[in-house]
Amino acid sequence: MDWISASPLSKLEPDAKARLAHIQASALPKGTPIFHAGDEVQGFAVVLSGKVGVYLTGAGGREILLYDITPGKTCVQSTIGLMSQELYTAEAICEVDTRLAVLPRPLFSALLGTSPAFREYVFSAFAERMHSMMHLLEQVAFVRVETRLAAALLKLAEGNVVRATHAELATHIGSAREVVSRRLDAMAKRGLVRLERGLITLANPAALQVFAEKP
Repeated sequence: MDWISASPLSKLEPDAKARLAHIQASALPKGTPIFHAGDEVQGFAVVLSGKVGVYLTGAGGREILLYDITPGKTCVQSTIGLMSQELYTAEAICEVDTRLAVLPRPLFSALLGTSPAFREYVFSAFAERMHSMMHLLEQVAFVRVETRLAAALLKLAEGNVVRATHAELATHIGSAREVVSRRLDAMAKRGLVRLERGLITLANPAALQVFAEKP
C-alpha cells in the first residue's frame, strides 16, 4: 500500500483505502502501450510518476495528442468506459518511464458507490479533463497553426531547445507534418528559430511569445 500515500487516493476514507491493500503498483518503461483503440476498459489507472500520452488517430493515419496523464490526473477515456461499457477510442503510451496502479473495474464501481472522497476525486478530475479537451477543440478549430505552433515550441523548450521532430510537433498541435514543416521554415527565415534534424533552437523566444498570443 506504499503507493497510496503518494497518490490522490491518500485522501480516501480508511475503509476505502483498506480495499486497495492488494493493489500493486507497476513500473513501465518509456514507450509501453497502456491501451489501444477498440480495447475494453479493464480498470482505472492512477499515475504515480511519469507521464502517459493519449492519442487519437484519424482515418488517414494522422494523430493528435488529446491529453497527457500526469500524477494526480485521470484518463477520461477510462472513466467513460468504466461507467458506460464503451470501448477505448484512442491509444495511450508511456511518454517516459512511468509508475502506476490500476484499480480493476469491480473495485472502481464499489468505491464509486461507497466512498464520497473517491467519487469527488473521480468527478472533479473528470470535469477538469473535459474542460481541457474543450480547450483543445477550441484551439484546433479556431486558433491559427502559427499561434499553436509558437505556443507549443515555448512549452516544450528546455533551455531554448526543443528536441522533437516535425511529425511529433504536428501530433502535439493537431496539424499535419507538412503544414508544420512549412510554418517552421517560415519562422526560420524570420530568424525566430534555427532548424536541425530532430532539434529546434528558439532564436527569438520573445518574438515567439508574441506569435503565441495572437488570436
